[in-house]
Amino acid sequence: MMEGLREALQYVVGLKVDGMDPKIVEIDGKTYCDKDLRRYHSFDMADEIRANTLTAVVDYIKGKSEELRETMLLHVVSPTEVRLYSGLIDERDREYLLKSSAIVNEFQFDHYYDQERFLIELQSNFIPTEDLESIMKVAGTIQAGTTANYKDDGISQKTTIKSGIANNTDVIVPNPVRLRPYRTFGEIEQPESAYVFRIKDSERGPAFKLVEADGGLWKNAAMKRIKGYLESGLAEELERYHITVIA
Repeated sequence: MMEGLREALQYVVGLKVDGMDPKIVEIDGKTYCDKDLRRYHSFDMADEIRANTLTAVVDYIKGKSEELRETMLLHVVSPTEVRLYSGLIDERDREYLLKSSAIVNEFQFDHYYDQERFLIELQSNFIPTEDLESIMKVAGTIQAGTTANYKDDGISQKTTIKSGIANNTDVIVPNPVRLRPYRTFGEIEQPESAYVFRIKDSERGPAFKLVEADGGLWKNAAMKRIKGYLESGLAEELERYHITVIA
């Protein structure tokens, strides 16, 4: 009963406070207000369009030039995201017109896969290369229970693969390998980088993983290629509509 009365009184007090004029207070040279105020006569901002390709970015700028402001900014945020902003407008704000996010396959690096899943992921998420064929050959023919019998020095591994009905062959696991996974927009060439290929035995048989070994340099390469694609596809529009591309 008392709890309900307390809540009712607090509600009444709140109504009174909300009905009072805002109070402006200056403390230590800074101005504060006891209410949230919304300024009228501000610019209306458009909701951003969302897309998944670089082609959509080019098509929007070419086809809807009347929606652009006097100056524009194309920001390559990451290998999987591009945003289109206006130049500075009222109160140094920007209008956010377009966001394009690449659809990429989610291969989990530094994560062990079982034999079947690993081979499927390699074929689904990587561009065929000589090194990819090498690790697929090793992963597809390795014998269960063999990797634990050989020394692992942290860089290379030695294991046994099936080479016939009764014959087995010892091989050195290739490291590092140069691979090209699908991890940025499809319109540009997928960057190549180095990976460490690891094998271990598990209860379900041999397990495999790839560990990124280039320190993220591929991201810079991808962003430069995205920037180059946009500058090439929008050569006339960049100058005509004062669009700056940054990456």
